[in-house]
Amino acid sequence: MKKIPAIKTVMTPFPYSIEADQTVNAAIASMQSHSIHHLPVTEDGELTGIISHREIQRRQNDGEKSGLCVSDVMTTEFYTVDLSERLDSALHRMAEHHLDTIVVTRKGKLAGIFTYVDACAAFAEFLREQVRRSGGDTAA
Repeated sequence: MKKIPAIKTVMTPFPYSIEADQTVNAAIASMQSHSIHHLPVTEDGELTGIISHREIQRRQNDGEKSGLCVSDVMTTEFYTVDLSERLDSALHRMAEHHLDTIVVTRKGKLAGIFTYVDACAAFAEFLREQVRRSGGDTAA
């Protein structure tokens, strides 16, 4: 019988991050250059929050302009799991709480990030594997 994999098997390891005292413009530039939408936020090497492209846009649409620091926009309420967390548990929590992102840690330190994009990619691969095992790609 197969075992449900841990989140570490599908997460993005060693994610880009940003310091809380950096500017929002620096966060935007980092997200654009790496084609990502979320950045874990650190202060002196400690994980303190997460900033998303969506939240930056919302704040800018509300009239807040340049000069904002990452700490002004980041959220300090984010879901964190250990590397060994079962994938089904993490996915259930994402669905239940409408989460875009899970921060993955090892001994309390940033180890990875798991986003809805990672979830879709993992599910697509799972479906492909099921079809390969069944010997075809036709509908039942």
